[in-house]
Amino acid sequence: MTELRFDGKVVLITGGGRGVGRSHALSFAARGAKVVVVDPGVAVDGSGGSAGPAAEVVAEIKAAGGEAVACVESVTDEAGVARMIQTALDAFGRLDVVVNNAGINGPQLFENHTAEQFRRMCEVNYIGTVLVSHAAWKHFMKNGGGRIVNTASEGPLGIHEMMTAYGGPKGGVIGHTLALAAEGPKYGIAVNGFSPRIATRMSSPEVMSHVYGRPPESFAKNGQIFPPELATPAVIYLAHESCPLNGAILCCGGGQVLRMAIMQNQGYTSENLTAEEIAANVDQIMDMSAAKNVGVGIGGQAEMSKTNLAGGRKSTLEPSH
Repeated sequence: MTELRFDGKVVLITGGGRGVGRSHALSFAARGAKVVVVDPGVAVDGSGGSAGPAAEVVAEIKAAGGEAVACVESVTDEAGVARMIQTALDAFGRLDVVVNNAGINGPQLFENHTAEQFRRMCEVNYIGTVLVSHAAWKHFMKNGGGRIVNTASEGPLGIHEMMTAYGGPKGGVIGHTLALAAEGPKYGIAVNGFSPRIATRMSSPEVMSHVYGRPPESFAKNGQIFPPELATPAVIYLAHESCPLNGAILCCGGGQVLRMAIMQNQGYTSENLTAEEIAANVDQIMDMSAAKNVGVGIGGQAEMSKTNLAGGRKSTLEPSH
């Protein structure tokens, strides 16, 4: 099995100073990449700031014989994002991979959230991802290609409570990833998503206790089962130039990797559809046993199912690429 190396490549990782971002940075560096560790050192909720986390990871990489540079810009500041990209160019002369990992969390019941908390979560988790992708995109276009890996989440899937402020923007990240992947192939750019299953400060025993109403000690072993190091391999793979995927989302953690996807079935077709027909055929409409992926998926080729309507007409939602 050939090792996936990044010799001569430059990788920029937001949120690279702690948690799974730190794991990514160390792994890329160990595989030969030159790493830009971006982290303003904020708290889980986005408050405060410190240059320490990014500097510590850079020092660790250099101590192991690697090359890295720290950057403490925020993903919410458009000018700061431009400086991130420039940091990579100034330090290493190029940029090949961007891993959008920066994120904040603050689980709370919907009725207890404030408008400001929703705005802040959107600014960091979604808008931040878009801004960094946009800044890197223009460079990748000039450079003849590149790879973007966006950190998504299972939060938007509705499997946990207290995820409205976090899950909504992360759902936006999923949409951003899939939509952007449709535009990338003509420039040699691949865009994929990564959903981590990890135990970090964003999912500490105290945080999990708050979400599930159980004692913190009942989550004490999560750190052993879901260390960040067991999630990073999916990011390494998606970022490598040999990876054929584009518009795919891999969920990884605890020794398991799987695909997350938006699926679409053939549903039910009627020339003059009524609400009563939907009610009568809801089982067929909800049956996903023969569903197909909606999106790009592999090598830039669309996989969206093409639904034929009555009379042989095709859906106007067919992909044009």
